[in-house]
Amino acid sequence: MVSSALRTVARPVFRATAAAGPLRCISGTAQTTFVTQSLTLKDDYGALEPAISGQIMELHHSKHHQTYVNSYNDAADKMAAAEANDDIATKITLQPLVNFHGGGHINHTLFWENLAPKNQGGGEPPSGELAKAIDSTYGNLEEMKKKFNAAMAGVQGSGWAWLVKDTQTGNIGIRTYANQDPVVGPFKPLLGIDAWEHAYYLQYQNRKAEYFNAVWDVVNWKAAEQRFAKA
Repeated sequence: MVSSALRTVARPVFRATAAAGPLRCISGTAQTTFVTQSLTLKDDYGALEPAISGQIMELHHSKHHQTYVNSYNDAADKMAAAEANDDIATKITLQPLVNFHGGGHINHTLFWENLAPKNQGGGEPPSGELAKAIDSTYGNLEEMKKKFNAAMAGVQGSGWAWLVKDTQTGNIGIRTYANQDPVVGPFKPLLGIDAWEHAYYLQYQNRKAEYFNAVWDVVNWKAAEQRFAKA
């Protein structure tokens, strides 16, 4: 669960670092930074152009993601007070807000990890065991992309598409989730693409299929490979 001490989101730039270990949040400094398994998110919003414009990335990250963090913190603080007072009715009322905004933070944090500039490996195809799983399941990477894009196009309203690993069978698959529902249960997220309008509309307007195609040019398959190995 996201710590209620987290008050700001890190500005993304998708720069590789030697950081390792599970996703954790470091706060208490002037600018909070997410340290992830393979990336430290800093501040170059234009790093993914032309696939995703710097204007979109700045608004998406500093406004939308920040709102999820702020709203989660607010709901979590209220939930803690309700817990202290054994206020069951308030806890029930707050739970959807905790789930929605906490899910928004989790999903976006994973999304930033899934992106990298082309000069830092963005768009390079997967390798190793994940590549073998994709070929075995879908025939090849291009067929997987087609099915993934079709799944995203089928999201009604707002939501996400994810390449996931079923931890019970070891198989991979494509799943869609509404709004900010995170990947939970037996499934582990490998690769997620944001299908909300705020992820593409300023640049692609109603041509969301163009965004679905362009985003593969900056997908960071190395992050997905790491998740696959650990799932």
